[in-house]
Amino acid sequence: MPAFKRTAVTLVAAGAVAGTTLATDAAASAAASYHCKTSSSPTFDDPSYNGPDSDNWSFDVKLCAKRSGGYIYTTATVYWDGPYSSGTNNQFAFNKARFHLQTKRSTRGTDPVVKYANYTGLENALENSSAMGNGSYKTGTAKTKTTGAGYLADGYIQLDWSGDGKGYKGPILFSASPTV
Repeated sequence: MPAFKRTAVTLVAAGAVAGTTLATDAAASAAASYHCKTSSSPTFDDPSYNGPDSDNWSFDVKLCAKRSGGYIYTTATVYWDGPYSSGTNNQFAFNKARFHLQTKRSTRGTDPVVKYANYTGLENALENSSAMGNGSYKTGTAKTKTTGAGYLADGYIQLDWSGDGKGYKGPILFSASPTV
């Protein structure tokens, strides 16, 4: 085979391998998996209800973070076990409810928040639980440009119970995701 043809074939083959490598790296980056941690809350009693039916709520939250393509992505899923009675499980349980998702940079001491979002769709999801009082709610995804340090997902629930006149209660805290 003449040298020119051999060089052309070698360049085409090298380009194909390089293209495959770049495509594989991009696919691997896009398919990076989330690192998650699930933790639970204590049980919370609806202060406006004193009847004989169940009125307690308990929460589990799965906080997740992943690093991909120079960005950090954080998200959360809230699971709950709430009241099963139609008298307490309806659209009047809360004035407001939200999940406050935070993307934090992992540092020594207190981790600074670099991005946050409040997901108020939690109220509707809670008030439209299953007949057994269970349900889940997934937040959106926060995307943050990285600056080299480790990052994690953190967050909390805030509830404003209907009928108690006290606004949002203190935050219901959960364990942060692993650092990515």
